[in-house]
Amino acid sequence: QVQLVESGGGLVQAGGSLRLSCAASVPTPVTDYNLAWFRQAPGKQREFVAAVSGFAVKIHYLDSVKGRFTISRDNAKKTAYLLLDSVKPEDTAVYICAAGNGPIRASDTYRYWGQGTQVTVSL
Repeated sequence: QVQLVESGGGLVQAGGSLRLSCAASVPTPVTDYNLAWFRQAPGKQREFVAAVSGFAVKIHYLDSVKGRFTISRDNAKKTAYLLLDSVKPEDTAVYICAAGNGPIRASDTYRYWGQGTQVTVSL
């Protein structure tokens, strides 16, 4: 069974930085899984933010976070990271880690989900 646990959320001022972590517990090599971050703001649908393939050969970002957010993974630690730089109030959301085996750009291929961690950006 796959379990994903996020951490690192909190309150940050606009323009600041924050690093989120996603610890994965998986029954097969963690490299079998693409790892991704989604977010959901109050009253809005969940949206894809970033994804990284098993060996980090492929990385994909939401256009609005390109150049500000960086996704990475440490397969030895079975952990994915999302570094948020130059954050904006519109980045406020629950950030949710996901794992899947399909094309990294295809949101509907992510079958496993964490509970999420809250990120709040203040002015």
